[in-house]
Amino acid sequence: MIRICWNFECTWMTSDDWLHFVGVKMKIAVIGQSLFGQEVYKELRKDGHNIVGVFTIPDKDGKADPLATEAEKDGVPVFKFPRWRVKGQAIPEVVAQYKATGAELNVLPFCSQFIPMEVIDHPKHGSIIYHPSLLPRHRGASAINWTLIHGDKKGGFTVFWADDGLDTGPILLQRECNVEPNDTVNTIYKRFLFPEGVKGTVDAVRLIAEGKAPRITQPQEGATYECIQKKDNSKIDWNQSAEAIHNWIRGNDKVPGAWAEVDGQKVTFYGSTLVDNGTAANGQPLEIPGASKPGIVTKAGLVLFGNDGKTLMVKNLQFEDGKMIAAAQYFKAGSSAAVELNEEEKTFAVWQSILTNVSQIDDSTDFFKSGAASMDVVRLVEEVKLRASSCQLQNEDVYMNTTFQDFIQMCVRKLRGEDDEEELVVDYVEKNVNNMTIKMPHQLFINGEFVDAEGGKTYKTINPTDGTAICDVSLAQISDVNKAVAAAKEAFEEGEWGKMNPRDRGRLIYKLADLMEQHQEELATIESIDSGAVYTLALKTHVGMSIQTFRYFAGWCDKIQGSTIPINQARPNRNLTFTKKEPIGVCAIVIPWNYPLMMLAWKTAACLAAGNTVVLKPAQVTPLTALKFAELAARAGLPKGVVNILPGSGALVGQRLSDHPDVRKLGFTGSTEIGKHIMKSCAVSNVKKVSLELGGKSPLIIFSDCDMDKAVRMGMSSVFFNKGENCIAAGRLFVEDSIHDQFVKKVVEEIKKMKIGDPLDRSTDHGPQNHKAHLDKLVEYCQTGVKEGATLICGGKQVQRPGFFFEPTVFTDVQDHMHIAIEESFGPVMIISKFKSGEVDDVLRRANATEYGLASGVFTRDISKALYVSERLNAGTVFVNTYNKTDVASPFGGFKQSGFGKDLGQEALNEYLKTKAVTIEY
Repeated sequence: MIRICWNFECTWMTSDDWLHFVGVKMKIAVIGQSLFGQEVYKELRKDGHNIVGVFTIPDKDGKADPLATEAEKDGVPVFKFPRWRVKGQAIPEVVAQYKATGAELNVLPFCSQFIPMEVIDHPKHGSIIYHPSLLPRHRGASAINWTLIHGDKKGGFTVFWADDGLDTGPILLQRECNVEPNDTVNTIYKRFLFPEGVKGTVDAVRLIAEGKAPRITQPQEGATYECIQKKDNSKIDWNQSAEAIHNWIRGNDKVPGAWAEVDGQKVTFYGSTLVDNGTAANGQPLEIPGASKPGIVTKAGLVLFGNDGKTLMVKNLQFEDGKMIAAAQYFKAGSSAAVELNEEEKTFAVWQSILTNVSQIDDSTDFFKSGAASMDVVRLVEEVKLRASSCQLQNEDVYMNTTFQDFIQMCVRKLRGEDDEEELVVDYVEKNVNNMTIKMPHQLFINGEFVDAEGGKTYKTINPTDGTAICDVSLAQISDVNKAVAAAKEAFEEGEWGKMNPRDRGRLIYKLADLMEQHQEELATIESIDSGAVYTLALKTHVGMSIQTFRYFAGWCDKIQGSTIPINQARPNRNLTFTKKEPIGVCAIVIPWNYPLMMLAWKTAACLAAGNTVVLKPAQVTPLTALKFAELAARAGLPKGVVNILPGSGALVGQRLSDHPDVRKLGFTGSTEIGKHIMKSCAVSNVKKVSLELGGKSPLIIFSDCDMDKAVRMGMSSVFFNKGENCIAAGRLFVEDSIHDQFVKKVVEEIKKMKIGDPLDRSTDHGPQNHKAHLDKLVEYCQTGVKEGATLICGGKQVQRPGFFFEPTVFTDVQDHMHIAIEESFGPVMIISKFKSGEVDDVLRRANATEYGLASGVFTRDISKALYVSERLNAGTVFVNTYNKTDVASPFGGFKQSGFGKDLGQEALNEYLKTKAVTIEY
């Protein structure tokens, strides 16, 4: 025991406690290489250990290993021995230089050289080695490869005590992770083996410093040793199941690469994924010797078959000359002619500053054969972005264009929009209408493609103007939902969207808005024939505000930020606490039929700006503008899987999205009844975040001191705007008794002037209701009002003509207990009640006596009265001397059973972000 005193107090500690208290620091030799070795070295220094020497490999092509570069920067002695032994015997001078450092522990984070036992056993604490498998399984240099080749469900790493065997020494520390079905060497290394391996190696050193490091003898049971994977033993055996072939390809990806003979030459396969066996592969057959069936070159990649009839897909192919292509381009390889560069485009010649060891760069210079490494790829991509931010390169582009000429040609084609991007295949339904030809997609949109629903199921979408069918639309099934969510999840977790610079993401969203503007007349026409919206209103509001919304949120992409927070209770008080706003992940959006495109825009724009991916279900009766939007999103360059559109029923598609465990947020606009059900399902499934914009019965109070003409005009708009299919429609007008009769008279006079008819006719004021079932409900709603004794001034019935037309309707003498005073009509029905002059508080009580709280309004010239009333109206929005004046910058959402959460404005971003708090002690 050791007696310790401080601050006039004493205590007793064991020697182990004392070592932990003071933090024992050791003299360490780091033997190894690579970025992994560099990170371990940096963390050991942060822990206060004395790195007495770094032993690494000699410079390659004039470039030092990252571990050597880091150590030299810190002034730590660096030794670059080409070898440690000759003919099995240690080189005495090399061993002497090592021993002179006085190391107490050797740490081998990643080492490709054979280190003699004279060095391994020399330090007081011996030597520890990092190995990327759960020993004793997969001993040897290709451990990660064999973890995948064998299809192991669990992977991980081991830090063990070095001995004279091959990865047979006692175990010090192990950590494991799940191996996903489509993991590659790269993904599992980046996700777990690298970051957690660095932490684990440093933790092992801490255990040694504290005298708590175990030495667990490796069991013989389950021990395996597989050979080193090299090119000559990585040939594909086609007489296996699809899963086994997939495991072989991904286990050899990217080094050495699994290969087969195709068309008389050796072709290496990269980027394998298992494919849903029910997915039809349409494309050009490719004969592969030994395969059970020919491969199929599709627009998504090369589909391959196992001997069990199941399928996998590879993304990239590499030929013997080193040229890599997208597998989808197999039959197009080499077909594109070279382009001439202008002076500005020649600025892409940035290789010279990276390949400093190459005296002259010419067209045939190969980036990797000239000594470039993975960090140089990152630098090259970033250098190009600095010169032209619109040229969005990925690391893979460099690997697929390794010569200078190919690289420059690829960059220039991207700049010019000629980069041979995979063609978007759209099976349009075309119609000549509204003096134009509209081209409407009608299939589901999943993972960047228009596809049929499972089983080819379809339904007819109806034109409410005449009741005729517009076209057959694919009807999504549960399996389609699962595919869309999986695509969105992969795009978020593994795709470029989640890793994209926020400003670049904003540019893509802005480009999407530009494309919507270019197609605004077509979008408005589709909206008119699918939902019955009057064309001029559709052009200005349905489409116009949608474009504004995407532009507004495009500007927010690079302005999402957290804050720093002083914390006072923690001691010692040397702390930094800050918050980060992060995207949630896969978001589901379910929208109604009254503003099909605008409701999509209100939610999707904020969702995408926050960095999420989306699976959206449009209303079953109005799917067409959502599908056209999907086409424009793809053409704008949004990566695959970021936007997915699933027309279908709420009971099936909406329910599955509510229940799906991989959906982390659901945004819904619709009825209160369905909103409650969704909220319950979201809670039971995985407590996913929810925002709900639900029903309304918005009160509009009109005082006698109002501007009468404006009150009449805006009062009619508050009810009849968009045929009354408006969530914030004034569901009940309270008119001061002294002006009641005059107000009603003027309203009826204006209604008589309204033209009911074809929404594509520019003179039309009032178009058809959206669908037949809703029309029937409106008729029933008005019949109930008459039965209850309300006075029907005008309207109240279906217009006798083809289509789903309903007359603008006015009820007066409506009492507070009546059904039509309580329930939302969601149609062109004006409900008018009187209130007595001077009884402001009483009319406020009546206006607030509803379970809804979406919007409200007041008309008065008295500013004090206006402010008093607006303070006391219990609704998310209050309009004063106006109505329906929404703006993309103003938050929109309700109280009570009108839901919670906001669309539009900065607040809408919070619906699609999560807040993380980080506290650092220094």
